[in-house]
Amino acid sequence: MCYVELNVTVKSLAYTYPTRNVMDPVNGNSAYRESWESTWGERIERFVDLQLADADSGHGVEHVVRVVENAFRLANGTDADLAVLLPAAWLHDCAIVPKDSPLRNQASRMAAAQARQFLMEIAYPEERLAPIEHAIAAHSFSARIPCETLEARLLQDADRLEALGAIGLARCLMTGGAMRQRLYAPGEPFPIGRQPDDTQQSVDHFFCKLLGLHRTMQTESGRAEAVRRTRFLVAFLRELAIELGNSVSEVDRSIESALADSPDLVYIMGTYGV
Repeated sequence: MCYVELNVTVKSLAYTYPTRNVMDPVNGNSAYRESWESTWGERIERFVDLQLADADSGHGVEHVVRVVENAFRLANGTDADLAVLLPAAWLHDCAIVPKDSPLRNQASRMAAAQARQFLMEIAYPEERLAPIEHAIAAHSFSARIPCETLEARLLQDADRLEALGAIGLARCLMTGGAMRQRLYAPGEPFPIGRQPDDTQQSVDHFFCKLLGLHRTMQTESGRAEAVRRTRFLVAFLRELAIELGNSVSEVDRSIESALADSPDLVYIMGTYGV
């Protein structure tokens, strides 16, 4: 049985595959970000360092820094309020709750409350506190809180991108190792004739959650990058099948089952890098 079930739906997005890198670091908001960081950055970063001192390797400060960068890049060309988005991205994981904790689905709410308290203590503009708190609470996959603002949608996408691509692959295996999971099931490494169970083996997490995550993205730029990173995960699974002596065509059928009803199925199943 899967640790989480992928039953999140979002509004359909009009979409064509981009010819440019949607994560291009060239950004018209750079001047504002520099001004914001000079005023608030040091205090917020110091708080995050203290809060995440004991975080697991997949959810530490490096993860937060990447989410901040993801959110900033996804916001390029939008009307997002960076005075909400930047602190929400920095503080989105400021409450540590282990992945296997029964309180895991409360983690984002706990982080939101803790972030609000900290921001009040440093006299952050009061009118930004509620939207920051909402963005943090709604970012979590397990919390299942609908995103009501652009900033919440951007933060959710920025965080979910961390579960895909090379970074997502590494974090999945790091987290599985920390939870003492097997890499794959002995005898049947891929869930072809069995149900996937990502409480026992890390590879099954691809089929329970990661391969379908692109369908939950809330913004066009987030979806574009999620689809690109999902292609990388498919390439990894195919290579793993080859190295383990499994049939790639059978693994592909299992992948296609996990991608069922995705409008991006054909593109994702294409050759990575093409």
